[in-house]
Amino acid sequence: AGPAAASPSEGLFKGSSAAGCWHSIAFLGGIMQQTGNKPPAMLPKRGEYMLKDMKRMAKYYQVPVHMSADDFQRILGTSKNSLTAMRFITATDMTNPQYLEPLSREFWMRILNCIVFSQAAQQAGLSAELSQKALEMISSPTVKDRLKETTAEALKYGAFGMPAVVAHYDGKPHLFFGSDRLELLGSIIGEKWLGPVPSPKM
Repeated sequence: AGPAAASPSEGLFKGSSAAGCWHSIAFLGGIMQQTGNKPPAMLPKRGEYMLKDMKRMAKYYQVPVHMSADDFQRILGTSKNSLTAMRFITATDMTNPQYLEPLSREFWMRILNCIVFSQAAQQAGLSAELSQKALEMISSPTVKDRLKETTAEALKYGAFGMPAVVAHYDGKPHLFFGSDRLELLGSIIGEKWLGPVPSPKM
């Protein structure tokens, strides 16, 4: 469903001018519907390839992703769980934005499974009180409207799927689609990408 955490870019690129934050929370289901995009896994052979490729990417980026039978529905935003998860992440961003990155990472490792909301929140560092507050906000008009706004903003910049990153650089927005575009992003901002797990010595 496309949580892209607000993550500091410092450390991923070589050079101080790359330091900053990426803020992107959008509902993939809404983006797909508005643009008329179709899930790539609707083509059976491509779906088979994506499962294999996701495992390779998880190993490369050193992110422990565990797949289950319903994972594609969650990833592609066709599951009700994904919308609820995005609202939970949105509520947390509105009340405690410092937890946005670790919470997004924990949800991705669990493929946005509603059953593990409390577990993901705990692993991200949220207290039981903060987690409960976010859960209570999920159905509020404020959170629903905020997620609609950020999704509309992603569409405004040309997003048609996830992951999508909009880099504001040199007075212009630059849209990048796909999880393998950080190297291209580095070329736009004039910095060298240091890889998925940068060495402290680099």
